[in-house]
Amino acid sequence: MLTRRTLLGSFAALFATPALAGADHPSVVFMKQVAKDLLAAHRQGTVSAFLRVIQRHADVPEISMHALGKYSDSLQSSQRSRYQKGVATYMARYFALQSRDYTVAKYEVGEARANDDKSVLVASKVFLMTGQTYNVQWRLVWRDGRYKVRDASVLGFWLTNFQRKDFTDYLAKRNGNINMLIAALYG
Repeated sequence: MLTRRTLLGSFAALFATPALAGADHPSVVFMKQVAKDLLAAHRQGTVSAFLRVIQRHADVPEISMHALGKYSDSLQSSQRSRYQKGVATYMARYFALQSRDYTVAKYEVGEARANDDKSVLVASKVFLMTGQTYNVQWRLVWRDGRYKVRDASVLGFWLTNFQRKDFTDYLAKRNGNINMLIAALYG
């Protein structure tokens, strides 16, 4: 039964929660900058251009640990920095390679919404020169006083899951040898 107390509590919660749909919400402002930087890197089409964007905006430490899956406990502290740089380089190479086949004309950053895991999901739309469009959903997390990109979903598939499968399959074939993975990431 809906009581007056429940109703007032719901209204109070509504007003206490920031409206994520607004164009000025910090997550949307952040994603507009990320999109601008990604488009500039895309137009350059170089690994180094994408690497700068990834290092600036992505949550590389968490992405890289997620990618190791069951092998994450095998990563030694002495390997961590080189491995994380390798993951960022791997992602930059992937994006630079994809940019040749998918020429972006423009993008739109849409609304943001809070997710159950305390991340924020920001919708966007990418318009290709071919006339095709596709939706990208960005998962943002709050790290060190600012937003960071944790993941992106393209056509309904989260990119970190693909990366995790690639890395764990690679490691499984090499007895979990993280040094071999690190060398391959720079390959």
